Order: sequence, then C-alpha cells, then structure tokens
Amino acid sequence: MQQASDYELTLMKIIWENGGTALYAEIAASLSEKGISWTKNTIITLLSRLIDKKLLKANKIGHRNRYTALVSAGEYQGVQTESFLEKIYEGNAKGLVTALIQKELLSESDYEELRRFWQGGNDGDE
Repeated sequence: MQQASDYELTLMKIIWENGGTALYAEIAASLSEKGISWTKNTIITLLSRLIDKKLLKANKIGHRNRYTALVSAGEYQGVQTESFLEKIYEGNAKGLVTALIQKELLSESDYEELRRFWQGGNDGDE
C-alpha cells in the first residue's frame, strides 16, 4: 500500500469521517470548516493522486464524483505503523514503546490498558 502525503491524508481522513465515501462538495465543505482554503484544482489533483495510489475510487453520479475509500482508516494505520516500525526501529516494537514512554507520549493509564490487552483483555480480573 502506498503512503499518502500529509495533504492527501487530510482528504482521506475527511472521507473516513464521512463513512468512507464523500462527494467533492462534502470534502470542500469539511475543509472549509477546518479552516483549510485549498483551490478546487488542488483538491481534485490530490484526489486524483489518491486514486492513482489505489487508496480511493471515484464513481460518476451525473456530473459529480463520489469518492470512496478503498482501505479503512484502521487498515491504513496498520500498514503505515508496520512500515514506520521497520524503517525507524528495524522492527523492534520494544524500542518504539520505550521511546513513547521516555517522551511521556504513553501515559500510565495507556500502559495499564495495553498491559490488560496483552494479558487477554481481562480488565484486571486476575
């Protein structure tokens, strides 16, 4: 799976937030609500790139396009996380977790939730 640029990812997040499908007008309105003022050409170019990367498909509805995500947010995050882990930590997940803890990006409650998950999701019933 190809990686989306930061700008492309902005559009993918809008589409995912919209249930995995959106019309151009819905995408433009969401961008506007977020205070992002891209031109129509910029948005169309980014959507075309996402189609080329096989992250989106477009279906004609009259004169409009309905854009549909070909991957879910979870699938994309999983693949990109694996790629990041391999690229930065050479596949060493412990190194990533250690860095998260050292930089205080993983709270104690996050750590406890993960610990319960690894123990089979028993929510502390030991």
